[in-house]
Amino acid sequence: MTERVNVGEAIARILEQHQVESLYGVISIHNLPIADAIGRREKIRFIAARGEAGSVTMADAHARFKGLGVALTSTGAGAGNAVGSLIEAMNAASPVLHLTGQVEREYLDRDASFIHETKDQLSFLKASSKAAFRISSPEHAVGVIREAIRIATTVPMGPVSVEIPIDVQAAEIDLPANLAPVQALALPAAEQAEIDALAAQLTAAKRPMLWVGGGCLHAVDEVRALADLGIPVLSSTHARGVLADDHPRNLRAFHNATAVEQLLEQADLLLVVGSRLRSNETKTYSLAFPDQVIQIDASPMAQQRNYKISQFICGDSRDTLARLLQAMSGLSKIDADYDAQITAAREQAIAKLREQMDQYALICDHLRAALPEDGIFVRDITMSGSTWGSRLFPVQRPKQNIHSLAGAIGLGLAHAIGAAIANPTKKVVGLVGDGGLMLGIGEIATMAQENTDMVLMVMNDGGYGVMRGIQNNYFSGRQYFNALHTPDYRLLGESMGIKSWKVGSAAEFKTAIQQAIAIDGPALIELDMHAIGPLQFAGPPQKKLY
Repeated sequence: MTERVNVGEAIARILEQHQVESLYGVISIHNLPIADAIGRREKIRFIAARGEAGSVTMADAHARFKGLGVALTSTGAGAGNAVGSLIEAMNAASPVLHLTGQVEREYLDRDASFIHETKDQLSFLKASSKAAFRISSPEHAVGVIREAIRIATTVPMGPVSVEIPIDVQAAEIDLPANLAPVQALALPAAEQAEIDALAAQLTAAKRPMLWVGGGCLHAVDEVRALADLGIPVLSSTHARGVLADDHPRNLRAFHNATAVEQLLEQADLLLVVGSRLRSNETKTYSLAFPDQVIQIDASPMAQQRNYKISQFICGDSRDTLARLLQAMSGLSKIDADYDAQITAAREQAIAKLREQMDQYALICDHLRAALPEDGIFVRDITMSGSTWGSRLFPVQRPKQNIHSLAGAIGLGLAHAIGAAIANPTKKVVGLVGDGGLMLGIGEIATMAQENTDMVLMVMNDGGYGVMRGIQNNYFSGRQYFNALHTPDYRLLGESMGIKSWKVGSAAEFKTAIQQAIAIDGPALIELDMHAIGPLQFAGPPQKKLY
């Protein structure tokens, strides 16, 4: 006999079949059938975020580790609150399934002032997602949800939103027999002739370089093998750890260090793999590249997107690089003089950044010493995150340095919570600024309620430090609108039941971070930047705009 269930329960069962362990959401009268089914079945952990933006950002971080993140929001303003987080997930290519409610079909699109109604919700969801769907028929719900998961997990991955009218969620249907996991579409395979030609070009090159991006997160062995052959590797900040920092040919993410720029200019071949060549890593696309630039990307849309490319190869990074290595037959490109220049460029970049960071370089050292080797560092867009956090902090494995790809502030805490829940056996440290934290400060309560095994580092300089630096550098030092009133974060953390510290020096931080890491659960450290000293940062390198 066919089992009858409401659509909310059918969706819960689909998620279970796709091995979804956690769902991040805010309950509402327009999503309760789904939430109720999840609660009744007790197979998926529901993390009650304090806002829709936080729920989608947590799902985004979760997806970066587990392959699919799921968020549940209300309709109207609730769905609108999630837009910024969907944009971040788009930039990060995170496979997120965003489920949101909708008013009853009878009143939909009638401007009837139905509670939670908003004009043309589907359009703003389409604009901020890889794709967006509306389920108009209860019988069609299972098919739409499975297709949404397939699209979200197909490269180039991204968030997919599905709006489900409340009467559809509550409607009973015959439960389909097949709720099995759907498979992402297969990645394209590069033509062997293209790979053979690339192998010949690399063999002939005297000073090749490799630039890797987030599309190489699953190509660790292949990238290391190319580095072992003698090719230096420069990574996007998203790809930190694809090549371990302790590899002698790793230039980390020092794209804009003078010595590394010189290596780029002097290279006779640059191989770009799985990278969007983002503006803040290329000085708004003005960073000088050699004449011969070859690009490998799984998306045909990447071709000629930002830079003039000599040759484009459409293919999965791991498969293409593995076949490239076979075609090169282990031919060594090791050159002692080139290696010496690579080492000198990296060490010069590190030394210059440490000098710029002063006491904050010591804070970086103390954090690295305290955080277990398999720990995860999550950073918001803040001065410390964009300086020592993105380049100086050592990383040995991919996905150990998580951050916003869209460049928006305020996501760090929710990202850290999602990362901690997705990785229950690993310690997570979240680095945020006081300005960004205020955008989602309520999620400290989520952090406490879920007992996440994480430490929240709050860099408090009483405002928008990045803006101060930009105004000082480009606006003759005129300072406007960047000073903010902030709470005592140590007291705030303690009021939430979280063990908290406030420190005013690198030495005090060393003790506090060791104690915080030792706690099995949430902890908070407020760093008083006025007491520690100035942090020099004038924003990301860019073409002169002002």
